[in-house]
Amino acid sequence: MNQTVLIGIILGVFVAGSFGPYGLAFAQYMGEVGEQGQTGAYTLEEALEIQHRRIVAVQANPHTGSGTPYLSADGVLGASAIAAAVFGGIAGAFFFKGKSGKYVAQGRG
Repeated sequence: MNQTVLIGIILGVFVAGSFGPYGLAFAQYMGEVGEQGQTGAYTLEEALEIQHRRIVAVQANPHTGSGTPYLSADGVLGASAIAAAVFGGIAGAFFFKGKSGKYVAQGRG
């Protein structure tokens, strides 16, 4: 590729990226922000009370779990097993087909 074209493409990417929206990061606040910028009534004590209620609710219902379906097809292990079967089947087909063919060296395998 021509060096000038390559430099032009790289500069174009940088120039186009500089016109993009700026990602501003704001610190998290507790509660609703009022018109004057003050935070709302959601205090640290209220946050701790809500977290305490969540812990009590989980301890009262241990059979409900975390909500992550590990063994179903749309869960973690189910999706992993399906992906392993699909990609393993494709890899197996390539390995099987690689053992034969007109480009296989004679006397090897």
